[in-house]
Amino acid sequence: MNVLRKLLPVCLPATLLAGCVTTSPKVDVAEPTQARPSAAAYAPVNNGAIFQAGGYRPLYETHRARMVGDIITVTISEATSAKQETTSSIEKKGSVSSAITAVPLIRLDQVAKLGAAGSSDNKFDGTGSTAATGNFTGTITATVTEVLPNGHLIVAGEKQIGVAKNVDVLRFSGQVDPVSIQPGNTVLSSQIANVRIEHMGRGAQQDAQGIGWLAHFFLSISPF
Repeated sequence: MNVLRKLLPVCLPATLLAGCVTTSPKVDVAEPTQARPSAAAYAPVNNGAIFQAGGYRPLYETHRARMVGDIITVTISEATSAKQETTSSIEKKGSVSSAITAVPLIRLDQVAKLGAAGSSDNKFDGTGSTAATGNFTGTITATVTEVLPNGHLIVAGEKQIGVAKNVDVLRFSGQVDPVSIQPGNTVLSSQIANVRIEHMGRGAQQDAQGIGWLAHFFLSISPF
């Protein structure tokens, strides 16, 4: 019992430090990621007409999302590629020479052997190359959360898939022009403005890939 009391002050802080991991960077996905249309107030109309302005929606049209609460399927197809190459070359050469023709108290045959010469050569060649590529594909069904005055739609959606003790989370938001909506109520992510995509995980697998905040602190100040 006494041994446990002695080890507890040492083991407890170490356990807490090992369990604390740094938070992952977050993407500014528009919140909320879901919305429900406001319930329309029912007002009985006794004019006997089929057309009612309060709940009008064209009968013979391909349905397109255009109101809060409508859903739209987003085909995520994002590809980024960047490449940069640099080349530099510097070269510098120099030489100097001198000869002595006469020196007091020294014979001419010995003076002919006196002289000085020097040369310098400096050359630098440097090349550099940087390349980065990224691809993200997938599909998510988003909800219209807001309709802007110009008719554009703010859409946001979230998908969570849990397997064993891990949860895979996909979040999306962006601004859609209704003209870009294709038959089947689908739209490409490349035609959506202000796209925000976040693909993260939660659970034991994600925690194992994290780094403790104490280790992160020492790595941030380490000169190596």
